Amino acid sequence: MQWTSLNDLREKYLAFFESKGHIRLPSYPLVPINDKSLLLINSGMAPMKKFFTGEEIPPRNRVTTCQKCIRTPDLERVGHTARHGTFFEMLGNFSFGDYFKDQAIPWAWEFLTETLEIPKDLLWPSIYENDEEAYEIWVNKVGVDPAHVVRLGKADNFWEHGSGPCGPCSEIYFDRGIKYGCGSPDCKPGCDCDRFMEIWNNVFSQFNNDGNGNYTELAQKNIDTGMGLERLACVMQGVDNMFEVDTIRKVIDNVCAISGKTYGANANNDISIRVITDHSRSAMFMIADGVIPSNEGRGYVLRRIIRRACRHGKLLGIDHPFLVETVTTSIGESKGAYPELEEKKDYILKVISMEEERFDATVDAGLSILSDLINAALSDHSDVISGEDVFKLYDTYGFPIDLTREIAEESHLKIDEETFNALMKAQKQRAREARANI
Repeated sequence: MQWTSLNDLREKYLAFFESKGHIRLPSYPLVPINDKSLLLINSGMAPMKKFFTGEEIPPRNRVTTCQKCIRTPDLERVGHTARHGTFFEMLGNFSFGDYFKDQAIPWAWEFLTETLEIPKDLLWPSIYENDEEAYEIWVNKVGVDPAHVVRLGKADNFWEHGSGPCGPCSEIYFDRGIKYGCGSPDCKPGCDCDRFMEIWNNVFSQFNNDGNGNYTELAQKNIDTGMGLERLACVMQGVDNMFEVDTIRKVIDNVCAISGKTYGANANNDISIRVITDHSRSAMFMIADGVIPSNEGRGYVLRRIIRRACRHGKLLGIDHPFLVETVTTSIGESKGAYPELEEKKDYILKVISMEEERFDATVDAGLSILSDLINAALSDHSDVISGEDVFKLYDTYGFPIDLTREIAEESHLKIDEETFNALMKAQKQRAREARANI
């Protein structure tokens, strides 16, 4: 098991499954194609849903990809922990009615233990509690010690999302060592501690759920494999979290050079450094795939991400536009796998620069006023900032409510969103009436 760069891991994985008869497809764009159910692509299989349902014919029945993904439900948590991020890459090998468990499981084991040379005794497969077929393959065909095969329940090892194709999962966990554990002699995958890290998930799509909990066998059984590239890199590089992985660490070091701060020296600074690092990567890929900052939809997600990074730059004491620098570093680390980043570099940097300048033009006055409002609320022993004040910040200074909310929460305050929403609704009504009278 040797230290391996993130970029080399990506190539090793894709080349391995090419050798198993898979066609390598480039990552689909982050903007879904002919799919209104998603704002942004959030998993490796999401762009290929119609291949799984049979609505479209795949280019081959065996496909492998490294898919760009964005997830933002925990946006406010990004930076506060070393686990949360908005952008990640998902490695995947997929079978559309071709091979099934008897090949997917041994190939996963072969890649991890032979290609990457991860010691077998550090890997623990899990199976759905009554999936005897998977158990037999792991123990009798692959040769895994039965004591290392863990049975988990439906919440952990059965993939379904409402009605439609679904099935049991078989995950593979990496044992990070007792120093990450809870101390229990029974500690194993499924424990809430940090000792066992899931690095591979085979989903066996073999049933159809009619939406009422009735399951029937699918005529075409599929394989949907997902593995976080950054998480695998953590294992192969012996680091604790995604921000320590080589390509991401380069961006962190760039943020530190710009701000004059040292990562790991101050907890609050570390939060801001992680926010800027993650958001620089997300914004870069979103812009390359055609998203532009706006006040709605995916454009609003991008605007939030850029403005949140800008604000954390100010918290680090950066007094000039800087995101062009961090994004340039990130482009340099990822352009080999994603040549569109270099091709669109000038455009990406222009969009970033314009949005940062737009934010800087309004944010300072708003931050000063919000600081006064927070201090006043704390002095009055209140835990709420009024909806009228939040609306004034938005309406007069262009200060977004999500940023007001996040800053208030850092001081353990809430905002009166009900009143804010009522004022917003009234303003929109007045605007409609004014347009009607023109």
